Amino acid sequence: MTGPPLPEADLPVPSYAGPVQTRRFRRIKTGLLLASLAACLGVTLLGAVSTGLLSMLGGLSGAAMNPGLRDDGFMSGMYGGMQLATYNFILFFITVPAAWLALGLSIGRLPYRGIVRRIPYVRWGSIWGAILVGSTTGLFGLIGGVMSGLGALLSGGMIGAIAGTGCGLLFHAIVKPANQLSDVDVNVF
Repeated sequence: MTGPPLPEADLPVPSYAGPVQTRRFRRIKTGLLLASLAACLGVTLLGAVSTGLLSMLGGLSGAAMNPGLRDDGFMSGMYGGMQLATYNFILFFITVPAAWLALGLSIGRLPYRGIVRRIPYVRWGSIWGAILVGSTTGLFGLIGGVMSGLGALLSGGMIGAIAGTGCGLLFHAIVKPANQLSDVDVNVF
């Protein structure tokens, strides 16, 4: 015989669910803000340095670098992608919130899952940096053609991956998830 249905509070908890613990972490929002600001500034500086290096290498080898995205060439697209990455700081009101959102939905959730090692933070910061910067530079690089778009995608992705690596390291250094997970709360009241 079956009795009346059990109230929802009295239902047995599945064994895979385990005890539900909600842990509060400090400095996550601060870490996300500082990491996204560092991403914006890092992409700009890396774009400027790589544009200068590519221009010098082009001048030394005798190959003239086309400063525009109008020609359908892979190297022209790479150069254009590096120039577009340099403008990242001018559009900070778009790039900082986009980086904050992407980092918040990726590395910002890792401490709540109990992940304390540095490698996942660096990996996901690098992946999201490459996606964000590579996709925007590649999209604008398509103005010059397919090959130009691929070159801009590659150069923007490399710049974003390097900047994202630094962001993951910075976030991990600010939040220090291992220290926060090992803290024991001895409050009585």
